[in-house]
Amino acid sequence: MTASTRRVPPGPPRRAAPGILRQLRADRLGLMSGAVREYGDAVRVAIGPKTLYIFNHPDHAKHVLADNAANYHKGIGYTEAKRALGDGLLTSEGALWKEQRRTIQPVFQHKRIAGQADVIIDEALELVERLRVHQGSGPVDVLDEVTALTLGVLGSTLLDADLGAFESIGHSFEAVQDQAMFEMETLGMVPQWLPLKGQRALRTARADLERIVETLVAQRKGNPIEAGDDVLTRLIASTAKEPDKRVADRRMRDELVTLLLAGHETTASTVGWTLNLVSQHPDVRQRLHEEAVAVYGDRRPAYEDLTRLRYTHMVLEEAMRLYPPVWILPRRALADDEVGGYHVPAGSEVLICPYTLHRHPRYWPEPDRFNPERFDPDVKTNRPRYAHIPFGAGPRFCVGNHLGMMESAFIISTLMRDLRLEKVPGVEVKPEPMMSLRLGGGLPLTVHKWTAAAGRSAA
Repeated sequence: MTASTRRVPPGPPRRAAPGILRQLRADRLGLMSGAVREYGDAVRVAIGPKTLYIFNHPDHAKHVLADNAANYHKGIGYTEAKRALGDGLLTSEGALWKEQRRTIQPVFQHKRIAGQADVIIDEALELVERLRVHQGSGPVDVLDEVTALTLGVLGSTLLDADLGAFESIGHSFEAVQDQAMFEMETLGMVPQWLPLKGQRALRTARADLERIVETLVAQRKGNPIEAGDDVLTRLIASTAKEPDKRVADRRMRDELVTLLLAGHETTASTVGWTLNLVSQHPDVRQRLHEEAVAVYGDRRPAYEDLTRLRYTHMVLEEAMRLYPPVWILPRRALADDEVGGYHVPAGSEVLICPYTLHRHPRYWPEPDRFNPERFDPDVKTNRPRYAHIPFGAGPRFCVGNHLGMMESAFIISTLMRDLRLEKVPGVEVKPEPMMSLRLGGGLPLTVHKWTAAAGRSAA
């Protein structure tokens, strides 16, 4: 294909750039959804010196994320996030990324993850008791409780450490995400030396996260775990081989900060959106309750129960379809490429957006409707594998997906067995697309106990 015959995707004219920039800040999901609705599965958006290519077909996702993944590094947004996260697993590339993946991969093996089930179950049961206090009273922000739970689980299962003492950790991650999204919205064109509020908050957040990491490492070195196989132990051993202590310390910080952010917020988002959807669909809530009662009875849940939570997993998959925890996967083309028959020049920003891909009407009838039956394992479908990618795809497929799904399933099923969580009338939870797809404004729900009358009215 010659330069004169290369196909270029359709898209808005250059004169629309100011309006696109405004919408990029005000309504990112609306911008992406509107672009693919108006122009199709491939869209080219030119904004000043930047050219964005939005691809919204399963074959496009497969090509960029898997088949030709070597040609695509992390793109806009993640590049800027390096300022706070450094070169951790989420943002690093090439040989460094491969070494980091090899270091922590064993921690996520099935056998080890199965051994962590009791930690998750303990936390889920404690969450039930904390929420039970609010029975019959006003709304409680369940998202706050779930986020604290997932952070605690991360500390126990992956670091063998108590993260509860670090109260500022949530605020620090908030500052990191706010600045990363500001950089994405402004396409990285605002000078970093300007004394903006976000820049100052980012510097404070970096210092706080570095302090937390230093404390965790010092605690572990002072009290090493014999034959420990957690991430912290493995990172200490791995970075000990680095002759330059400054490089070793920076790598330790980068990897732990990334793990702390990515390791708890995506699971909290998945559980939060699931509870939000279930609170609006009493029939689904009732089925979840009945399944949990049938599987657990009155006893304590156990790892062996996981495969029996069939409907719970269907609900989780559908919740992640509508609200994927990672809503966008930005990539930057290293060399010229062709995606779906369209030319992509080297240096272009390529966006694969699970949020819009998961709502593609060709593969998802009534795409905006919450319908867990789509994921019934007994129902055969011709849906392409890459039409549903809540954990990404290809070499950078989320390393913690099994832990996240186990954690989500135990939290949801335990809550549904013991409590009836209901939507607050008049309150609408809106998606907030940051590095993960957060629930804007939290998740206020009212807490009730199950009764026979409630079950009949919900059926």
